[in-house]
Amino acid sequence: MTTRLNPYLSFRGEAREALEFYHGVFGGELTLGTFAEFGSTDNPAEQDQIMHGQLESPSGLTLMAADTPSSMNLTVGDNISVSLSGEDDAELRGYWDKLAVDAKDTMGLNKAPWGDTFGMLTDKFGINWLVNISG
Repeated sequence: MTTRLNPYLSFRGEAREALEFYHGVFGGELTLGTFAEFGSTDNPAEQDQIMHGQLESPSGLTLMAADTPSSMNLTVGDNISVSLSGEDDAELRGYWDKLAVDAKDTMGLNKAPWGDTFGMLTDKFGINWLVNISG
């Protein structure tokens, strides 16, 4: 698997609706995983919200999205991140290390509930980045 660069959209309870809309626009394969499925929230109101959704279009477009838990800030207009994902641990950690210079570490690069290594940061220019290393 090659390293992927794609947008990651954040919502407050509307990720499922948005991804289903984009699925209608772009077609392809849509996968949705809830907070309950990942065991990632104790808030009953968030159990059925989307922890991670991904749309793969027939032409190769990838769009990811999730609902932001109520315990985290979400500002509409700033609710997009850039996602880097793949299997090459050294390559992705190298990108992480370079992006992390003078950055705000939102969530360190650590083992995630879904089994991958995952981290979030805001770079020195205010751009939000997500890095997911499979395997």
